[in-house]
Amino acid sequence: MKTIRTATLEIAYEESGQAAGRPVILLHGFPDDVHAYDGVAPPLAALGWRVFVPYLRGYGPTRFLDAGTPRSGQQAALGRDLADFMDALGLERAVLAGYDWGGRAACVVAALWPQRAAGLVTIGGYNIQNIAEAAKPASPATEYRRWYQWYFHTERGRAGLAANRGPLCRLLWELWSPNYRFDDATYQQTAASFDNPDFVEVVIQSYRHRYGVAPGDPALDTIEDELARQPPITVPTIALQGEADGVSPPDRTDRAARHFTGPYQSRVIPRAGHFLPREVPEAVVQAISKL
Repeated sequence: MKTIRTATLEIAYEESGQAAGRPVILLHGFPDDVHAYDGVAPPLAALGWRVFVPYLRGYGPTRFLDAGTPRSGQQAALGRDLADFMDALGLERAVLAGYDWGGRAACVVAALWPQRAAGLVTIGGYNIQNIAEAAKPASPATEYRRWYQWYFHTERGRAGLAANRGPLCRLLWELWSPNYRFDDATYQQTAASFDNPDFVEVVIQSYRHRYGVAPGDPALDTIEDELARQPPITVPTIALQGEADGVSPPDRTDRAARHFTGPYQSRVIPRAGHFLPREVPEAVVQAISKL
């Protein structure tokens, strides 16, 4: 494991592959960590890529530098962190790949700073949140799948996440990837990352901010204003979705395609769920290799 400092964070990350290889950044989601890509990073490195897998803010060994920095998990923070990470590493451009929170960070950078993204593999499609529309009710089935988000809107939910983060996050793994069979050792290896001292605050703020019920970091207002316009993504993109995703099942009409104005492909992976890099790492490797 390595670490590198940005203006806000000391980011812990894994690096593999050839120093002169084409760079790719793999970004995990909630609740997960860099081990999501244990089946993806080695094959990419073997193919000659230079692979970076960072721990997001609030996870694992990544730490805030200043106690006064808001512990925000909003989309602008995730995108800014990724751009800052690239700056710290001296990477002008890289292929970006991610899912859930990590997919959101990748989409933010690809949309707002397309010169930084040589290509995009977004698991889940267009992951930029439309906060202005967030108050509109969805179908009952969708609202049911989002129970954990409403739970985190309450102080009981904050306390529940703090007290029961291990079993709660394991339940989410089971619900979101119903065909994924993992053992205790696999889960515990990643669950240790949820003991980060900022995990609870970052998670709670993330799920409240996306519905407009928690303020964001004022330093990120300009970025959020740009994201509110739902900017298009112009870079070459491959969108992947697990057929059995328990959070956001695939939209067979691919309505999100309108947000991608450059070269674009969409693929649904049979039987895979939300934690697609863990379940079918070969699909992620193949998609990255096509960019």
